[in-house]
Amino acid sequence: MAIKRIGILTGGGDVPGLNSVIKGVVYRGSEHDIEVVGIRRGWEGLTHVDLEDFASTQRYILPLNRENTRTIDRTGGTFLHSSRTNPSKMKSVPEFLNAADYPKRQITKSGSTFEAYDLSKKVLKTLEDLRLDYLVCIGGDDTLSYAAHLHELGFKVIAIPKTMDNDVRNTEYCIGFSTAITRATDAIQRQRTTIGSHERIGIFRVFGRDAGHTALYTAYVTSIRCCIPEFRFNVDKLVDLLLRDKSLNPSNYSLVVLSEGAEWDGYEVKHYGEADAYGHRKKANVGEDLSEYIKSKVKEETVVSDLTYDLRSGEPDFIDKMVATTFGNMAIDAIHQGKSGLMTAISGGKYAMVSIPDPKLGPRAVEIETMYNADRMRPNYANKVGLPIFLVQA
Repeated sequence: MAIKRIGILTGGGDVPGLNSVIKGVVYRGSEHDIEVVGIRRGWEGLTHVDLEDFASTQRYILPLNRENTRTIDRTGGTFLHSSRTNPSKMKSVPEFLNAADYPKRQITKSGSTFEAYDLSKKVLKTLEDLRLDYLVCIGGDDTLSYAAHLHELGFKVIAIPKTMDNDVRNTEYCIGFSTAITRATDAIQRQRTTIGSHERIGIFRVFGRDAGHTALYTAYVTSIRCCIPEFRFNVDKLVDLLLRDKSLNPSNYSLVVLSEGAEWDGYEVKHYGEADAYGHRKKANVGEDLSEYIKSKVKEETVVSDLTYDLRSGEPDFIDKMVATTFGNMAIDAIHQGKSGLMTAISGGKYAMVSIPDPKLGPRAVEIETMYNADRMRPNYANKVGLPIFLVQA
């Protein structure tokens, strides 16, 4: 069957490079006479759209072409907007639907229990009514977990990994990672002057709920200490290391970067707010808690910087633009070849099409044995010959 219409959506948090994917899909699709339909606000666009209502359709469905995507790759964010929606775990059903038509079950997550509806039937009906042959899903672990489910339900899906955490399995690189490291590096290098001027300990917090790649690679290129979720550290040892760094520094300051999910012996990151559609609650700032500990323990002044959202804002750097554009074109190649249930990836340092990761496996963690020096709380710089450019094997 000739492919005539495909949908494309972006889910979860935004990262620089998403618009380059969208443009790549639209431009390459036009060469194969493929219509591309943008689904706005991620999976919400398929659960909440009422195609019999003009305003609803205008809100969630956006036909894409070379004209309306011509300049979108010049900016960051996502042209299609996003949301954290999980169609298989909806706490409520849109008003225009009959809740009794959808199965529901009890779900316990993050200590709370709630009733959730599975709107997969609605998603499939919307895809059918839009006359779509394929769906291109761009997202991280959470978004791609439902993409894998949709493939299991029989709809043709091609996935594209994005997350500045770089923790999607089966790939060595996710869109957004390079720009995040570039931004974190710039921020840390700029703040050295202020932290050094006041002879303080600088504490930087970056994203990384379950995996510490962003903190680790930032530390790798800035030559500072880092703490990651994969290793529960001894806080007094960290303080000793930072005090030693400070004393050996001619400007009398030291720096450490923390993943948001980093924890030490006897300490757990606090959570607040309501859990999102995937069961995640926001994490309190571990950097502030570490700062308070340092002040009370050794009476040293600190500077705490939360870099999180700043790392995902603005336009992409060269690597993210290149990878995003390539992934978008790879998706069309796979669709043109009739493939489904696959994800664009970098494997062994090369572009590849791989299986969408099994959601049950969770995010890809930092390999402590090869990538992290737990004793020094630094990246491991040794034995890199033969590794791909991003230092890991998918």
